[in-house]
Amino acid sequence: MPTDPTYRPDPLRSVFRWLLALFFVLAGANHFRRPEIYLSMMPPWVPWPGFVSAVCGACEILGGAALFLPATRTAAGWCLIALLVAVLPANLHVALMGRMPGYDFSPAVLWIRLPFQLVLIAWAAWVAFPNARDKRWE
Repeated sequence: MPTDPTYRPDPLRSVFRWLLALFFVLAGANHFRRPEIYLSMMPPWVPWPGFVSAVCGACEILGGAALFLPATRTAAGWCLIALLVAVLPANLHVALMGRMPGYDFSPAVLWIRLPFQLVLIAWAAWVAFPNARDKRWE
């Protein structure tokens, strides 16, 4: 129960939280549905690529689902941000290869994906971390 009777959840933030959560749950599930795509993105120096891909997929699913719950939202934000930083080498590897196996993306799109990681990090922080206005999580 909020302590301030005038407090109202930010509907835009709530919608974007749901969108990001859904994005991560679906992206994580895709690791298990189409593992060959993610395996082909792995830099050659990554040990146990199948295991690493499965762990990333599971983390995406769990992190996305945890965004829905106020009690786990902040931890989910930190974990998803760490995951986004951790997968950056795979995205860089794909950009340097100039192709993403399983997709017909232009090399320019593969390079644009890199700064989009920063957008996802900012998005996760915005929807997962309370701000000064929040009396409680909506």
